[in-house]
Amino acid sequence: MDDPLLAQPVQLQDGATLPDASRIDCASAVDFTQPLALTDAVDTALCNNPQIRATWAEIKVQSGVVGEARAAYLPTITGSVSRLKDTTTYSSDSHQPSSTNIGNQFYGTLNWRLFDFGGRSANREAANEMLLAAIAGHDAALQKTMASVIQSWFEAMTSQAVMNARQQIAQLAQQTLTVAQRRESKGATTQDDTLQAATALAKAQLNAMHAEGDYQKNLALLKQAMGINLATAVHLPTQPERVNPADIHDLNQWLKQAQSRHPAISQARAKWQADQDKIIQVRSDGLPTLDMTAHISRNGFPNQGLSSISQTDKDIGLTVSVPLFDGFSRHYKIEEARAQAEQSAAQLEDTTAHILTDVVKAWADAKTALGVLTVSQQLLDAAQASVDSSRRRYDKNVADILEVLNTQSALADAQQQRIQAIAEWQSARLSLLANTGILSQLPAADASAF
Repeated sequence: MDDPLLAQPVQLQDGATLPDASRIDCASAVDFTQPLALTDAVDTALCNNPQIRATWAEIKVQSGVVGEARAAYLPTITGSVSRLKDTTTYSSDSHQPSSTNIGNQFYGTLNWRLFDFGGRSANREAANEMLLAAIAGHDAALQKTMASVIQSWFEAMTSQAVMNARQQIAQLAQQTLTVAQRRESKGATTQDDTLQAATALAKAQLNAMHAEGDYQKNLALLKQAMGINLATAVHLPTQPERVNPADIHDLNQWLKQAQSRHPAISQARAKWQADQDKIIQVRSDGLPTLDMTAHISRNGFPNQGLSSISQTDKDIGLTVSVPLFDGFSRHYKIEEARAQAEQSAAQLEDTTAHILTDVVKAWADAKTALGVLTVSQQLLDAAQASVDSSRRRYDKNVADILEVLNTQSALADAQQQRIQAIAEWQSARLSLLANTGILSQLPAADASAF
């Protein structure tokens, strides 16, 4: 009897799922002593996000509305039982003795609407559409939360890679300073080389401190997106040095998928359809209705005294109600419903245009990031080879300190470009998936190669 009219969708019966029908796992605890995997970060965020819980509750609310709309097709039956004591007292002039009658009174009624020019049907369809809108809204909240936490996870991992790269450059600068000091002590070079190497080391250490600050900030933002205590110790895996670029399909395919699968568009479309049905429902309220009524009473009627004799009354009939004049309120209600439908249609167009624009931008960014990804690796390899060569030549007193410092600076820039290229590729692909509406739970294999 929890759902006698089968108004609850399968989502409420089977539990919350992602748009691809995979389950949201909130039972297993995440081991934060291990490097935080992307899937664990997503699961934690989905279980802790209050907006997701609110949209889940909205599905329950709308399923109740659907049940009410379906219940309008069924008859309503009411009954009452009264225990009465009926006392009759006459004046002294009548010389009639007082009488007392004690008994039970029973009354039952049945009402059943048989015809209403489509009002109940339109109301039921509107309720169904609003339920679909609530489900789509829940999917949209899932998409938004997943995109947010995945973006935060990649930004934190990227800032960690930048921090590690800056620390490596600082170590390299320390090694260069050590070599310069040794050469100065042997008289192989002047103090200027040592001072320049010390300056480069201080700059590298300063950059490393800034990079560490950015990493701590992004790590805190990741914890906030996951909904966990900021004091929780979180460790991230290292950014992969090699990323396998995925194929970027034709733009028209992404646009078609966005139009058919994005939950925000589905939500706006369902809301517009519900408002269309609302026009029919409001219009039918001003049309005639046909109802069947039946009553049965024993020993009188409610709010009346007991019958002097035991009797049972039964009646059944049909009632036609014809609204004649309501002060033009129905007219304005219909106009209001039409205006609401127009507004929903405009919102649907605006939502669709906005999402498709985001898809176009994300697709262009992904294409650009795909090209930059290959070139950045070539730049990093060349810069690393240049540093190795200049250090060997400096050790042999063939190159000066400026050449070594310039190649180290070029390597730092190349590392930054490579890290940024990987981050931009990951972000662009994520944005393309999210804006298309096909973002779902990422298997471990996909998360590592993302």
